[in-house]
Amino acid sequence: MDRLPEGCVAHAIALTSPRDACRFSAVSSCFHSAAAYDTVWDRFLPSDYRSILSRAVRPVVCSSKRDLFFRLCDSLLIDAGKMCASLFSPTLLLLLLLLHVSFPVRARFSEAAELVNVCWLEIRGKIQSRMLSGRRTYAAYLIFKLADWSRGLGHPPQEASVTVGVQHSSTHVVRLQPSDSPSRVRARRNRIRFGPLVRWGAMMLEIAADQEASAAAAAEVGDARDDGWMEAELGEFYNEEGEDGEVEMSLMEVKGGHWKKGLIIQGIEIRPKAY
Repeated sequence: MDRLPEGCVAHAIALTSPRDACRFSAVSSCFHSAAAYDTVWDRFLPSDYRSILSRAVRPVVCSSKRDLFFRLCDSLLIDAGKMCASLFSPTLLLLLLLLHVSFPVRARFSEAAELVNVCWLEIRGKIQSRMLSGRRTYAAYLIFKLADWSRGLGHPPQEASVTVGVQHSSTHVVRLQPSDSPSRVRARRNRIRFGPLVRWGAMMLEIAADQEASAAAAAEVGDARDDGWMEAELGEFYNEEGEDGEVEMSLMEVKGGHWKKGLIIQGIEIRPKAY
């Protein structure tokens, strides 16, 4: 194999994957050199990587296409810091749409959004579908944390949806916080209102009747991530090849009319759907 021209070996390696290219580089000195060719790693980069680099907040300087590939595997702030892009896999971008309000938290960004105190919760994000690879099913996730003082985010639940052009995904229920069941809310209000006049036996029966419902509701809360944040799926969509439309994601709770606070939002992450 060492007698083959390096260019020929590089062409063969370019037909594999980044993982295989790294493995081939350990086979021999010829393979090591061929696996580093720019023509190899150019095949592993998304076709619009130049457009992505032109939108970077800071210039990206790399000595080779291989170095550029691994740089894009890390988070790259683009569009004046309003969005983050990284390679999920060859040709597949993971996008994180940032929702900016000044609030220092430990995250990939210097800012995140905090819900201070509102009774009308409405979170929306938009991107162009051409930013994503075609013929793929994607899912959008709200990346968030709950402050110690958070409240009002369990009941009633939020409604999440994703829309691509005229295609609308079905709206589904999301809970960002374990549900505080209606009976518990009534019991708490009665304690405040009537004090010792409350019949504790009746109150305990009322709470027990909702324990099963509360446990089921708690299971709907977002999933924990390895980076210390949580995520809640907003919906999924299929991106056609060459489609040029707008993807709009939303999370809303505007029916309850009660106060909500303590929600810290890093952004909306869009990534290929895993089955």
